[in-house]
Amino acid sequence: MIPPGELLVFAAAALVMVLSPGPNMVYLVSRSICQGRTAGVFSLLGVIAGFLVHVLAAAGRLTALFLAVPLAYELVRWLGAAYLLYLAWRMVRPGPGLLFEARTLPEESPRRLLLTGFLTNALNPKIAVFYLSVFPQFVSPAYGSLFTQGVLLGLVQIAVSLPVNLAIVLSASTLAARLRRRPLWLSVQRYVMGFVLGALAVRLVTGRRSA
Repeated sequence: MIPPGELLVFAAAALVMVLSPGPNMVYLVSRSICQGRTAGVFSLLGVIAGFLVHVLAAAGRLTALFLAVPLAYELVRWLGAAYLLYLAWRMVRPGPGLLFEARTLPEESPRRLLLTGFLTNALNPKIAVFYLSVFPQFVSPAYGSLFTQGVLLGLVQIAVSLPVNLAIVLSASTLAARLRRRPLWLSVQRYVMGFVLGALAVRLVTGRRSA
């Protein structure tokens, strides 16, 4: 099993990531503002279901890849590091950065909200690539089943994301207004996120091997 210390590092990274405004947060805030907190909660449940799809897919792919071609698994770790560095650069490069603007959305039924939230997350290829970039840093055959480790990391990520996103849904209107009035917070967020992503990339290429 993955050591508790490793899980804490992963949980800390997951916390920084969920606090960084992105497509899921913008969608949840927009839905909550346009249709109310209940609609935001239903949308959040759909988003969480989408995370489960990515978790199972990432765990399965990592396991199959390692068993079939161990060298390819190592290649994934290096490509993952390069991808994390690319994300870090995008975070800190000059420009407008991440905008936190609520969109105008039509009202939807609870069933439709669940489906839309699910598809918004499940069909996002960036999340799948991100999972495949981060998970190899924390899994090792020495810890047991790679699939089980992947699922565990995914559940930790969801456990961190769920309460944070729920708080965002319940305070969407106030949060959106404050963030628009405080662009400095968004700038700080970008640099913090960039530092974390860069640190994860360095950890990936300088840390222990996963074989």
